[in-house]
Amino acid sequence: MASIRSRYNKLVVDFRYMNKRCRETTNLIDTPANRKKLAKVIEQMEAEITLGIFSYAKYFPKSDKADEMMALNDRKECINTNVPSFKQFSLLWFSEKEIEWRDTYKRKIKEIIDMYLVPSFGSRPIHIIKKTDVLAFRSSLAKVTYGKANKHLSAARINSIMVPLGMILKEASKRYQFENPYYDIKALKQPKTDIQPLTLDEVWKFINGVREDYRNYYLVRFLTGMRTSEIDGLTWENIDFNRREIVIKQALVKGKMVPPKTQESYRAIQMSPWVYDALKEQQAVSYKRSDYVFCSHTGEPLDYNNVNKRVWHPTLKILGLKKRNAYQTRHTAATLWLAAGESPEWIASQMGHSTTKMLFNTYSRYVPNMTRQDGSAFEALVNRSQVAQAPTDKEA
Repeated sequence: MASIRSRYNKLVVDFRYMNKRCRETTNLIDTPANRKKLAKVIEQMEAEITLGIFSYAKYFPKSDKADEMMALNDRKECINTNVPSFKQFSLLWFSEKEIEWRDTYKRKIKEIIDMYLVPSFGSRPIHIIKKTDVLAFRSSLAKVTYGKANKHLSAARINSIMVPLGMILKEASKRYQFENPYYDIKALKQPKTDIQPLTLDEVWKFINGVREDYRNYYLVRFLTGMRTSEIDGLTWENIDFNRREIVIKQALVKGKMVPPKTQESYRAIQMSPWVYDALKEQQAVSYKRSDYVFCSHTGEPLDYNNVNKRVWHPTLKILGLKKRNAYQTRHTAATLWLAAGESPEWIASQMGHSTTKMLFNTYSRYVPNMTRQDGSAFEALVNRSQVAQAPTDKEA
């Protein structure tokens, strides 16, 4: 039985919960009226404890014991129902799935689980997590800030955190036969990727203005559309001068050599004459001292953060070109190929895309300005047709 005590003229509830003695000080002054009021609250508490639906945090939200008692209650629920906690199942799920992933993706998912998911859902029995809990968690992510500027997480970052949560809950709902709380929750809308390709004139301006020891590096980047990880991880064994091909079958991510990003990323990029000449010139520079085509003075692969800071951004600034990230070299290649009238299927294969959909969704809006094919070609066709159909003087 719970009892009411007094401490420093404030009423204290003295009761037992989860086989532990608990004493919680209220804000009520010790008066007969308040004792009567508190007695009714205690009666409700005891009923909920008996029924197994008591929430410590509901009655004592500021208590130091709230989290501890919630964890104890969650463990009891897990034992009684033979269903694991979110933390237990997420660790099991991760151990089962990691064999399918690249090291970089494994690190990403593990970081999300440890940094966001476990702190929020941790010891809670996974089957009692509701859709409202999931939506509340997503809303809380929108309030998270980072960095000196206290920026909020982007929609893309929030979606990336929610993906493993959805996968975990979906799998758990199948195994333990409960309704998936993630069902029908849509991803947040994301703004379109900011594409800022360089024009052909800007490309040559950059190539001619960059440091001589990086001229070949950027020429290959601009004219092949290789990802940063692909060109930084490019080794001489994957250069075929006879077939004039660059074979992509590895990438350098955070200092580790890993498989390409997707299955379609395994590909052979055709060398244009300019790329061929640049690689031949680079062969004389680095072939004998490194396995990497483009490397530091010690023969180690390039550190893209260092290259961006010391070469890419300073060169843009010196040449008066608009500030943009180095990944725009890949976007530049795609827009130049499209503008030149190359087959979209060929461009997709060179870029490592599975279909042409991304090309048209991402790059097509830049092509009219470069080729001046902005509707005038259709007008010219109609005009030619009208001229052909117009009656001659004799017919008139």
